[in-house]
Amino acid sequence: MAELDSLSEGLRRHRLAQRMLAQTVDLGNGLLKVGSFLNHRIDTALMTEIGREFSRRVLGAGIENISLVVTAETSGIAPALTTAQALGVPMVFARKKRPTTMTGEYFSATAPSHTKGQVTELSISAEYLSSTDRVLLIDDFLGTGNTILAMLELLRQSGCGICALGFVIEKVYERGRDAIREWDVPVIALAQLDLQKNQLVLADSQSG
Repeated sequence: MAELDSLSEGLRRHRLAQRMLAQTVDLGNGLLKVGSFLNHRIDTALMTEIGREFSRRVLGAGIENISLVVTAETSGIAPALTTAQALGVPMVFARKKRPTTMTGEYFSATAPSHTKGQVTELSISAEYLSSTDRVLLIDDFLGTGNTILAMLELLRQSGCGICALGFVIEKVYERGRDAIREWDVPVIALAQLDLQKNQLVLADSQSG
């Protein structure tokens, strides 16, 4: 029975990754278009499954007592929200432009934007993130690791516990894991994509 359950789990993960690969377009220069389901048009059924899968993998890894899901504006919001719903906890996102209503103490860090070609400041009010939180950090992509490093620095300022990092898509060929390895935090990537002969494919670890 355990063997069948393991097979079923592996098949479910593979099918989810294949589903996302089928809707991802490589535009070159490190840019992937995922507008059909993630960052323009939201496929709500797929996004709900993504949130459930993150929840399953976090709990399956023995990571307990998550109190908060954190992400960066804007594309991380949808998967972070469904993940927070699946875990039954709140979600907070880092603002790219600090509003005038963000008064008092806040945490911030800067990151270069690959799509916009400029440096972006990410900020979270200390009102919604504290040292007592146990955080699951979710984002749309793991590419070079620049954005996630900024988010990790922001979380470090708060003193919270960083329990795991979750990415909808990992661009394996950009080696972002190397950039974040020193943080020694578990990494969960639902679709690990690689480039072979200029074509997007599932990485060997997910090829079935």
